[in-house]
Amino acid sequence: MDIGITTRSFSGMTNAEAAAAMHGIGFTCTELCLSQSDSQFWVYNGRSDLSGLSDERFAEIVATYRQTGIEVPAFGVFTNLIEPDEAERQANLDYYRRHMELAAKNGIKILPTECGFIPHQRGVNSDCYESRFDLLKDSLKKLCEYADEYDVYVALECCVLDVVPSAKRAADLHEQIGSERLKFLLDPANLIANSSEEDMFYYMSENVAYFHGKDRKVNDTFGRCVGDGDISWTHFLSLYHQHNEGTPFILEYAKADNAKEIYDRVQAFDEVAKKLL
Repeated sequence: MDIGITTRSFSGMTNAEAAAAMHGIGFTCTELCLSQSDSQFWVYNGRSDLSGLSDERFAEIVATYRQTGIEVPAFGVFTNLIEPDEAERQANLDYYRRHMELAAKNGIKILPTECGFIPHQRGVNSDCYESRFDLLKDSLKKLCEYADEYDVYVALECCVLDVVPSAKRAADLHEQIGSERLKFLLDPANLIANSSEEDMFYYMSENVAYFHGKDRKVNDTFGRCVGDGDISWTHFLSLYHQHNEGTPFILEYAKADNAKEIYDRVQAFDEVAKKLL
């Protein structure tokens, strides 16, 4: 497996320190979010001021990982695509577009995001679900047009807490958008309460850009490290090998002090999974 870890797992480190730590454990790829001590531009569910991030500086950051043997298949955005204020939502889309421009100049093809949410109103709310879903569709259609321009892909991370809370709804959304530029960042922890391991692959495998490796108890709000929740990892990884062999599998929620332990867990689960094939 091509096992990676998010740069966010190494908060407090510089990019060079994070790359060295990843390489020392055995990781081969990363989801790059500009969250390191020498590149603090990443903001969850919003946007940051990117005026201080030049093309040259971003290229240096990407090269830092690649020179250490860490590939960078994904550049994280994670902005809010259902922001109800039209001017703010367009600003979020412009922010996303700038990420696409930087990615394209550095050979990064995948730009992930969640649906986004309104603070203190997250989840499927009957009085506004349809209107927010329409906002999401409008945002994704615009982003797919931008992605065509830069020859990159939007990877949507769906979640039980958001307006696309199941694998089946993800598949329906993909059909409605109708663009090959829309892919999925499949995080099984985000869907396990609404979709079985089989459902995820049945509905989403054809359009998966990469995977997040994290876990969740079915009735919990927040995720956990791989092996600490209710996902059957041997089953999930056997399905991975059947349907998405070679697709990056990038850990989330692990930190510098336990990343090696979680990496070893994944390897152990994978050894068993291969015997199920």
